[in-house]
Amino acid sequence: MLPVTGYAEHWSVRQGGTLRFMVGVAGGGRYRARVARILCGDPNPAGPGYREIPMPCGIEGEHEGIEQPMHLGSWVDVPAVQYGAGDAPLTLLATIWPTLPGQGEQVVLSCMGGGAVLTLGLGPRGAFARLVSGDGMVTAEAGVALTERAWHDIACRADPATGALEVTQAPRQKRLDLDEAAGARAAWRGAMPAGLGSAAIAAERAEDTARLHFNGKIARPRVLRGGAGLAHHLRAQAAGATPSPGEIVADWDFSIGIPTDDVADAGPGRWHGRCRNLPTRAMTGPSWTGAVHRWTEAPRDYDAIHFHADDIGDAGWAPSLSLPVPVDWPSGVYALHLEAGGARDNIVFHVRAKVPGEKARVAFLAPTFTYTVYSQFVRAGRQAQIAERATAWNALPHAPDGHPEYGLSPYNLHADGSGVVMSNMRRPMIDKRVNQFHLMDPDPAGSGTYWAAADSYIIDLLERRGIAYEVITDHDVHAEGAALLSRYAVVLTGQHPEYHTHETLDAIAGHLAAGGRFVYLGGNGFYWRIAPHRDGPWAFELRRAEGGIRLWETLPGEGYHAFDGGYGGLWRRLGRPPQALVGVGFSSQGNYNGHPYTFTEAILDPRVAFLREGMHDGARPGAVFGDRGLMGGGAAGHELDRADVSLGTPHHALVVARAVVEEASYQPVNEERRDHTWPGTREDLIRSDVTFFETPNGGAVFSVGSMNFIGALPVDGYANPTARLIENVVRRFADPAPFKLSDGAGS
Repeated sequence: MLPVTGYAEHWSVRQGGTLRFMVGVAGGGRYRARVARILCGDPNPAGPGYREIPMPCGIEGEHEGIEQPMHLGSWVDVPAVQYGAGDAPLTLLATIWPTLPGQGEQVVLSCMGGGAVLTLGLGPRGAFARLVSGDGMVTAEAGVALTERAWHDIACRADPATGALEVTQAPRQKRLDLDEAAGARAAWRGAMPAGLGSAAIAAERAEDTARLHFNGKIARPRVLRGGAGLAHHLRAQAAGATPSPGEIVADWDFSIGIPTDDVADAGPGRWHGRCRNLPTRAMTGPSWTGAVHRWTEAPRDYDAIHFHADDIGDAGWAPSLSLPVPVDWPSGVYALHLEAGGARDNIVFHVRAKVPGEKARVAFLAPTFTYTVYSQFVRAGRQAQIAERATAWNALPHAPDGHPEYGLSPYNLHADGSGVVMSNMRRPMIDKRVNQFHLMDPDPAGSGTYWAAADSYIIDLLERRGIAYEVITDHDVHAEGAALLSRYAVVLTGQHPEYHTHETLDAIAGHLAAGGRFVYLGGNGFYWRIAPHRDGPWAFELRRAEGGIRLWETLPGEGYHAFDGGYGGLWRRLGRPPQALVGVGFSSQGNYNGHPYTFTEAILDPRVAFLREGMHDGARPGAVFGDRGLMGGGAAGHELDRADVSLGTPHHALVVARAVVEEASYQPVNEERRDHTWPGTREDLIRSDVTFFETPNGGAVFSVGSMNFIGALPVDGYANPTARLIENVVRRFADPAPFKLSDGAGS
């Protein structure tokens, strides 16, 4: 655990509102807190330098801290189950698809009551049963390892009449080289679960948490009392038969309530449970044949949940600090700074205007959806890589690979090799800080910034140029829609607004249709669809269906989100390509190297005369700009977007500047190809297009189409053509004078 860290209740708070922070101190003890408004989050002394304004407040000073635990691993908590008198046989059954069958003991179903615990689990030698009571412990093990990523029925039975503890297993599809059907029996004496107890699925209870987490899918776990023998129950489970009501203690059906965290008991007792730590639902079950791919059409085929020992949901930390935000604090990017025992951390948050747009016509839209999805992006060796530079720059030294206790990102794989589907903000997000860099190799001379630290260049430019602005977030737009954006003349994005919901895209489209102005200052934006948790966008689900640049792919039949039943994947595949919204869309990716732009003939068009203001002869066809920068050394780099009329770029759009990247590492993204060949020349595909177009009702869009573009803003203290270009855009877009659609230009 970090010596001191924490997280905020929300990404933003209004002036006059209150924001709670959850702070954890390893081992407990005193810590110091203070708040600052962030002007530049880049710690590089060769750039603008880290800049902040201290904001004195009531929570500033020393506080008594407590250790706040992290409990990884998903499971189902069933707080109450009635097992009966304990004088009849008790049978536990489940159908499992193990992903790490050889990795130690893993619990599939555990039943507690009357001072006894009966457990059905999986180990390196197959299914096992264990009975623990005041009289001791006895275990029976099937003795044959199970095949990973294949369906098996497993069961155990404790019979007080015979004093036998039995376990058995059988594959749904027999292997040709190994007979996995096996069983074992052990003798025991003593108690078994009785009376009113509890149960756990995919883990075993351990005081206030759980342990021995299962990795893989589980379908139809059941607890039966009395009835026929174990072999009969196993055959019935394989056949999909429902036990007689008189036998059922609990029958948990994962096909019910898929969009929620609730787990339904279809048996007469209604001993319902609750998912903990966001396991993945809407997973293909043992009866899935491939005939249906949308779980809403055949929920019974999706009666499985995929559990992981490294899943993480709401960390559930106790609130530590409550910050009443003064009404006179400027809207902006802020950080709660924490210190304990010489260690530091900060928690980024955003202060919104109490009345949006009342004091500023410009809004910076912080891409907090993308921040959340990327949070805890573990990259091997990163903490060691940044150590020397972090010390020299007095920057935060930690990275997720050094602290796996805070979980993973959807840019990682689980320990079992499956892709991480869930992300959430109710945990420390130690790579979403300011005064931090990420060393996006190769960038030996630059700042290596990304996310919040990089986006602060935009804030810094606005501050230095005296342009009044307010800050809003993706989360705010998701909740309030186009009505929020309509309070501003112009909305600016951050460096990487990649992840969006239907609600946020609808809001931006509605803002533009009503005459709003929009400045897209990044690359690879508006790319993937995410689905928010039913309780709100504190957590997101991401299904990487079909194409796209991705580190893992969704398995067949599992492309539809559990949270809302909608298809996952690229917005381009879903009929909403970025080009149709902002004029450009993701086209190519390469190393974190920056390259210059060249103005095209379109820069002389009278429609964009405002772009040339104060540029003298620097804004002329053939003139180069953005050839230096703090992100990769130039403005065009890493991920590039291009205009494409066939994908929705308006016909009247002007490409006023272009960067064609010759570096070999840059290749077309997957969705651009239809076979092994490129569908065009390098100039057709490996480029970034700086694009402008007018929209109905006096609105307009300006898009830069590069991840590294804003890294060129701070060069020479923001006195450079790239910074002047963006300043010109913001000032003109904030001007109420309407833009006029050119003759013949449609929507």
